[in-house]
Amino acid sequence: MSWTIDDLQHWDEKIKKIAVDYGLDWYPINYEICDYYAMIGHMAYHGLPTHYDHWSYGKSFERTHQSYNAGVEGLPYELIINSSPSIAYLMRENPLYLQILIMAHCVGHSDFFKNNRMFKGTRPESVIGRMRAAKKRIQEYVEDPMIGIEQVEEVIDACHALQFQINRDGSERRTHKEMVEYYRALSERDNDGHYVVYDIETIPLEADPDIMGFIAEHGKMHDWKRDIIEICRDEAYYFMPQIQTKIMNEGWASFWHYTICHDLQFDDENHLPFLKMHNAVIRPHLGGLNPYHLGFVIFQDIKKRFGLEECFVARESLNDVSFIRQYLTAELAMELGLFSWSEKKRNWTIDEISDEDGWKKVRDSLCASIGDSGIPVIKVEALENYGRLVLRHDHDGRDLILDYSDRTVDHVRTLWNHDVVLHTYVEGDPWEI
Repeated sequence: MSWTIDDLQHWDEKIKKIAVDYGLDWYPINYEICDYYAMIGHMAYHGLPTHYDHWSYGKSFERTHQSYNAGVEGLPYELIINSSPSIAYLMRENPLYLQILIMAHCVGHSDFFKNNRMFKGTRPESVIGRMRAAKKRIQEYVEDPMIGIEQVEEVIDACHALQFQINRDGSERRTHKEMVEYYRALSERDNDGHYVVYDIETIPLEADPDIMGFIAEHGKMHDWKRDIIEICRDEAYYFMPQIQTKIMNEGWASFWHYTICHDLQFDDENHLPFLKMHNAVIRPHLGGLNPYHLGFVIFQDIKKRFGLEECFVARESLNDVSFIRQYLTAELAMELGLFSWSEKKRNWTIDEISDEDGWKKVRDSLCASIGDSGIPVIKVEALENYGRLVLRHDHDGRDLILDYSDRTVDHVRTLWNHDVVLHTYVEGDPWEI
């Protein structure tokens, strides 16, 4: 190694002082030093130091490990989780300049976790304890001869298939009892007769986007099964903000590692390798989207046009879609060379380019593909007689992939223990699965 623990502590203190002077406010960060093999393991389990076991994580580990050994895939140069204190991993193989860049980058991430509104309900102070307790309970279900690994994995498979069908605005799901109280209060203040036709006992009173929450509340099942559903549901609410803010989060962290490392005034031995690594991190990806690059460039542009304070306002209040809609300009879209494309007759074709006429369509196409926009919105619409669960797809012009839809409905049936039907549209016609 070209560095010692004392070196890391020395540079960490310098980084924190500069970050405080700029007004960053982050969780304390605990750095763990690991080798590349352990880093692959942390990646497979989403960086969480404790997590329930599932075959999909082992599959992810083996695929990444083989690709890494074959030289066709690298490893992320940083990994940090949203917890208080935050936990970040430093690979032992990294040179000193890269460890410094990573630590500055992690301060940016942790500041984002702590201050962006989408993360307000993630309970970072208890996530490690929650995951540890969940792992222990699931292992007990696996070892229980009346349950066993096959039933446990079947339920987890089903939960993973619809894990992100939740409230995506960060709001907490209201139980049926709470909904009844809410509508009773509305009807008592109803002077225009809007709520006269409401049957207050209808389940659900409103279309419910939190499918696992609805099943856990209303389904007839063993307690162990309901517990696993709630574990997977809790994890979905923890990870959803990261899905919704990938561009902002990586852009913010890159903006600050660049700013902080510039102020550290490296000597030539570290300065040139730092610039080379920074440019590698934020370089555009040919034919794809690099969230580090797009987020970094937009934050730089915000600072140039409105000042640093506006960057903090954006960091606190937006997600990727609102960030792009508010701050991506025609000039920036043209500078970045953004374009939209689609598959037509088995060939990929460019639909729009970022010129004076097409840049807004490119922006709209981008917004339809980032964050949680690529995850279909499916809600519980009704609970029919004899217990059949009715789901409805909020069709936005994009058809569901029917093979996946069939399997997803099967997974919902596994959790619900009764008939399930999903209504959608395929090529403009109503379709029932």
